[in-house]
Amino acid sequence: MHLIWTLLIGLVVGAVAKFIMPGKDPGGIIVTMLIGIAGSLVATYAGRALGWYQEGQAAGFIMSVVGAIVLLALYHMIRPKNA
Repeated sequence: MHLIWTLLIGLVVGAVAKFIMPGKDPGGIIVTMLIGIAGSLVATYAGRALGWYQEGQAAGFIMSVVGAIVLLALYHMIRPKNA
């Protein structure tokens, strides 16, 4: 049940990040879900490094969206520009 909940929250976080971040983004529902989950992991590790979260705590919804937006911004920076 935990896996299904993680996938569902990842989908919502990824969709919100794609909605906020302008531009052409990769993939469909699976990639959106993976972007959301990865954004949550990025936000959790960054929050722990900055001292915002204790060991065992995870990032909340807003910080997960921020992490997903950071990943999308990195994608836009390294993606080749087509003419």
